[in-house]
Amino acid sequence: MFVGSRGLFCSRIWNHSLFLKRSANFRANFSTNSLGKQKRVGTHNGTFHCDETLACFMLRLSSRFSDAQIVRTRDHQVLEKLDAALDVGGVYDPTSERYDHHQKGFTEVFGYGFNTKLSSAGLIYKHYGLEIIAKELQLDQRHPDVHRLFLAVYKYFIEAVDAIDNGIHQYDTDKPPRYENNTSLAYRIGRLNLDWIELDQSSSKEDEAFHRAMELAGSEFLECIHFHAKSWLPARSIVMECLAERHDIDSSGEIMKLSKQCPWKLHIFELEKEMKIDPPIKYVIYQDDRSENWRIQAVSVSPDRFESRKALPSSWRGLEKEKLSEESSIPGCVFVHMSGFIGANRTFEGALAMARASLIA
Repeated sequence: MFVGSRGLFCSRIWNHSLFLKRSANFRANFSTNSLGKQKRVGTHNGTFHCDETLACFMLRLSSRFSDAQIVRTRDHQVLEKLDAALDVGGVYDPTSERYDHHQKGFTEVFGYGFNTKLSSAGLIYKHYGLEIIAKELQLDQRHPDVHRLFLAVYKYFIEAVDAIDNGIHQYDTDKPPRYENNTSLAYRIGRLNLDWIELDQSSSKEDEAFHRAMELAGSEFLECIHFHAKSWLPARSIVMECLAERHDIDSSGEIMKLSKQCPWKLHIFELEKEMKIDPPIKYVIYQDDRSENWRIQAVSVSPDRFESRKALPSSWRGLEKEKLSEESSIPGCVFVHMSGFIGANRTFEGALAMARASLIA
């Protein structure tokens, strides 16, 4: 369970052996269940993509479709008899478990402020994501951490799958990319399709390749859930607490002391909006675990920009130790980076003095 206000991840940590067990189940369930009780989920045959491989994996994590058999076909008569169909069939109707997104007029999005058109992966996640996350973490679906992780996993994992499958560019520009990026999950899934030079192009061989793609997509999906549960969520809680206590550090409310070193940069932007913090944080002070010095870091203007909201004074930049202490009139200075985005002092009091002086510089 999660315990305490920081949502510390505990009892159940997903491990490799669990995934290997699931992988074995995937292989076994490509064959027809002799008892005829197994749910059957359809998706298209032929070239496969990241969205339907991930969608199949996720749906099989749900209680209703646990370890369902995957049937790969485009035959509508076959699809109509199946318990669910993903990425094929031309119908989006969750009441009949139909999750295609290729049909004319389809405009479904995830909601919660997200506007990217959904692929089959996004559709399955929208309807089953809360259940999957709750089961993985052994929490009630109504637990607030489940909903936070539901949104985070969509933002940091599923949305990119949706966008790539729907041909949505990450940046609004007509300029060609400066480099090729063939390392994304979508590219790696695509490379698992049968190569044209392979002699065996049978449907069984194709299904084996699809299975490997499901394993790859599924393993990264589960890793994303557990990373956000055991790392991202506790860090978010720490940053939230520190933001709430910012006026105890300095009356300006623009300096935050990090009580424990953790990944804070992305959280600070989201929490400033959520907590309606104004003026925004200019500097974050934290202790460097390796040197035991205290760092002062200027907050950037946005998560993807290096430019600082208010860099450390230009007269300090590039200086170290005695020269920096003399220039700043603050004892114990260690350094300030040439760009002014970070500096250090031997004590917390010194780092705080540097932050306060930088605010009015």
